[in-house]
Amino acid sequence: MGMMTNAAASVDIPGLKLLRRGKVRDVYDLGDRLLIVASDRLSAFDVVLPTPIPGKGKILTAAALFWFDLTKELVPNHLISSDFDAIQKAIPGGARLDKNWFDGRMMLVHKAKRVDAECVARAYLAGSGWKEYKATGKVAGHALPAGLQEAGRLPAPIFTPATKADEGHDENISRETLASMVGRDLAGKLEELTLRVFALASERLAKRDLLLADTKFEFGFINDQLCLIDEILTPDSSRVWEKRDWKPGRTPDGFDKQFVRDYLEKSGWNKLPPAPALPAEVVDGTLARYRDFLEKVAR
Repeated sequence: MGMMTNAAASVDIPGLKLLRRGKVRDVYDLGDRLLIVASDRLSAFDVVLPTPIPGKGKILTAAALFWFDLTKELVPNHLISSDFDAIQKAIPGGARLDKNWFDGRMMLVHKAKRVDAECVARAYLAGSGWKEYKATGKVAGHALPAGLQEAGRLPAPIFTPATKADEGHDENISRETLASMVGRDLAGKLEELTLRVFALASERLAKRDLLLADTKFEFGFINDQLCLIDEILTPDSSRVWEKRDWKPGRTPDGFDKQFVRDYLEKSGWNKLPPAPALPAEVVDGTLARYRDFLEKVAR
């Protein structure tokens, strides 16, 4: 069973129930546990691109594992194991995994009851936060000072939750809307934990002359305990900038998918499927940024 290099850029596990195939991850149902496999797929503008980024899934997994370990005293998470042999043993029905492909891109996790909201923290105005501020002077219900620029630093990090969309864009929502969706107590807890993990990560990155502009977390309940789930502080879920590249007025190149988005914006693609194939230099440039992220951010 070799690695497929088609648009799916993933390898199925025979005999296992595929719970969902997300934009990047394949999630298998093992009863009270899940097996999450990070593929090499890349999505931009909510469309999965036909060109995989070789090894990207392993980089995402390594970054998430690093941060799960670093934040586990602050908030528990869903990880059981990322060890290839342990996961191979846990797979029912004895399906044999191709070690070359699967090793380093899998997480065996507890099944959680997911809270249906993206928990986003922002310290700088970029992406959808900047768009919303330009249009309304607010972000997710936070009134902000007038006259802030693109990539401008906020007076303090803010919690800007979003609806979790399996299809299409996540939409920023206010904290009041979140409270009406999940209850006031839980909304307060999500905000507190999000900002605490964001503060820990920002402080750590600042020591490396890196700025954490924004990131998103997902939470779920495991046996009534609120835990971090999914991925954490990866280049897919976070904007991280080199301090020396940052000045208000434009969004600096980071380690995230902005490089690919910029290429696609210039390509004339209308952002509807199917997406165009990526040329080799964009694939290589993207992979270099992901590797750089792992080296600088998660070590």
